[in-house]
Amino acid sequence: MTKKHKDVVLDKYENEILDAFESGKLKPVRSKTDFQAIARNTMRKNRKINIRITENDLTALQRRAARDGIPYQTLIGSVLHKFASGFLKEAM
Repeated sequence: MTKKHKDVVLDKYENEILDAFESGKLKPVRSKTDFQAIARNTMRKNRKINIRITENDLTALQRRAARDGIPYQTLIGSVLHKFASGFLKEAM
């Protein structure tokens, strides 16, 4: 085990995996190129939608995007993605 992870306590199964990895018995199933292609396909934008929002909300989104240095459509898409994937929760 490397010094960096010296304080991590592993169970028996995790130690077996670590030993197999360190001895070279584990081989990658996919290449880095495969993972890059999967990521590209996952994030590919393939649908267009039209929505109506208040002018005040749009202005606020545009200001927020400008402050973050990104296009406002990218910000909106990011917020929708986070909400749809469960990373952004409704405030109660």
